[in-house]
Amino acid sequence: MSGDEFGWFVGIDWASTEHEVRLLDASGTDLGRRGVAHTGAGLAELVSWLREVSGGSLEQVAVAIELTRGAVIDAVRTAGAVVFAINPKQLDRFRDRYTVAGAKDDRRDAFVLADTLRTDRGRYRRLDAEDAQVVAIRALVEARDELTEELTRLSSRLRAQLAEYYPQLLALCPAADEPWLWALLELAPTPADGARLRPSRVTQLLRDHRIRRYTAATVVGHLREPALPVTPASIRAASTRVGLLVPRLRLAHTQHTRCAQQLTAALDALTSDDPESDAALLRSLPGVGDAVSAAVLVEAQALLAARDYAALRTHAGLAPITRRSGTRHTVSMRRACSARLRQAMYYWALGSIKHDLQSRAIYRAARERGQSHGRALRGLANRLVRILMAILRTRRPYDPAYRIQAS
Repeated sequence: MSGDEFGWFVGIDWASTEHEVRLLDASGTDLGRRGVAHTGAGLAELVSWLREVSGGSLEQVAVAIELTRGAVIDAVRTAGAVVFAINPKQLDRFRDRYTVAGAKDDRRDAFVLADTLRTDRGRYRRLDAEDAQVVAIRALVEARDELTEELTRLSSRLRAQLAEYYPQLLALCPAADEPWLWALLELAPTPADGARLRPSRVTQLLRDHRIRRYTAATVVGHLREPALPVTPASIRAASTRVGLLVPRLRLAHTQHTRCAQQLTAALDALTSDDPESDAALLRSLPGVGDAVSAAVLVEAQALLAARDYAALRTHAGLAPITRRSGTRHTVSMRRACSARLRQAMYYWALGSIKHDLQSRAIYRAARERGQSHGRALRGLANRLVRILMAILRTRRPYDPAYRIQAS
């Protein structure tokens, strides 16, 4: 609705199997509750009930929930209702209005959601329908993050195994996270095999993986170093586990590479249609690669559309926390924020130092004033976000010459 005047308010306490739903009218009268199963039939029944109560149209129905996406939100929003989200911590504070006993009850939470949406709508965030391309990018970002964690976990396990019986290889690749090392392990799974490996095989392996920082002589020299005094049984056990880890590492690495390629293609498709779109303007800034632009689009699409600088820097963890009580006054880093967006801002600022002279000068000046590395990067990221909002408002790509002139 354009006027945001609603006749009915719905609170949904989300659960994995059954959702608690409470319905109030504009005056706060309780119109009943329902338990809705998390199934297609259950959500269809919920939509049918809301249509019946609202007279056939859900345009005057406002729904409050603690989620920002999911099947429940899609079901009611597709039917025409307007959905509002709230942070669970804020809901916990709202709950204290209705009971001071500290009791936790799903039915009460659903009522609190509906009633506070009616009285304190400004504390809620309206969820608008997302662009289909951004939804696809979010899936790729989440998949890439999961694969990154999987690669790190498997590499750490491989490193621990090698440290037990084959530390010569860790001198060549301390993190044990490179495909060429996995290929070397397949050629020489034990120290005895490594000592017998011919230089010509190593030369071919390095050429296949385009490794130029080591020569075959260097690798062979490490392989022929004295081995640890480990029993043959322990070597067989450790090499067996290594043989099981390497294929899993290869699969995760292949999937991670493919996911990164798909993410690049999705971002290119998003920006090629409209060179003045928010995504295209964001990608014109220095230090913004695929990972940073994808994270910002996924985590802050609505804030970019609203050109809300204050909300974006808060959501990204750039705005500090100020505490004033009596004579005490402290300022600390904000930790309640989007972890993915905070990380993106860090790498954005770090990348801008490498690709933008003015960003490098700002960072160096902050360090000379005594700021820590992290504090200097947060200040630089805050400036970059301000520039982002400026180019979004003017609809013109980033131009370093204009920036220097304007500053």
